[in-house]
Amino acid sequence: MKFTFNNKDNFFKDYDKAYVQPPKKLPLFIRLGAFISKKVVKKDLMIPKILAWYPKTAFSSGILESLVAHDDKEINKRLLKIIRVQVSIMAACPFCIDMNSFEYEEAGLTRDEIDALKDHDYNYHSFSEQEKVIIEYVHCVTSTPVIISEELVNKLHNHFSERGIVIIASTIAQVNYWARLIRGLGIPVAGFTDVCKIEKE
Repeated sequence: MKFTFNNKDNFFKDYDKAYVQPPKKLPLFIRLGAFISKKVVKKDLMIPKILAWYPKTAFSSGILESLVAHDDKEINKRLLKIIRVQVSIMAACPFCIDMNSFEYEEAGLTRDEIDALKDHDYNYHSFSEQEKVIIEYVHCVTSTPVIISEELVNKLHNHFSERGIVIIASTIAQVNYWARLIRGLGIPVAGFTDVCKIEKE
C-alpha cells in the first residue's frame, strides 16, 4: 500500500502487517492496557500488544501517554492538534498521521489547514501568528540536527509563558517518540480517518 497526499509526490509506505508480531501470551497488565486503549480509541491497537515483548517499554510508554497534555488553558486543543499532526507528517509515520489527524474538526482545525500542514505551507492565511511560531518550532525540534535560533526563542517568549513552552516542547517530543517507535516497528494504520489517502500499489 502507498500513502499519498493529494496525489502529489509525497509517498509514505504503509504495510499490512507490522515487522514484529505480538507474543502469543500477553501479561495481564498488557491485556488490561490494551482493553482500556480499545475502550478509549474504539480501535484494537496492535502497538501495546507488540510492546509486550519488552513490558518495561509498554509500561513506560503507557505512563507517558497518560500524562501528556491533551488540553490546557494556554496550549489548547487546536494548538496541540497542530503539533501532533505536523510532527506525524514530518516523521512520515502513516499510523501517527492517521491517529493524530482524527477528529481534527473537533479541535478547531479545517481540512484546508490539515492539507496546508501536509504541503508544508506553514504561512497558510488562517494560521495565527502564535500558531505560526509553534509550527516553526515544531519544524526545528523535529528536524535533525535540532537547531533553534535566538530569534525563534524570542518569538516563543513573546507568545508563550515558560510553562507553555515546556508543554509545547514535551508534546513535540512525545509525538516524535511514538512516531519513531511505531514507524520503527512498521505498525499499519488503524483506520481512524480518511484525511490521508491510501492507494493499493
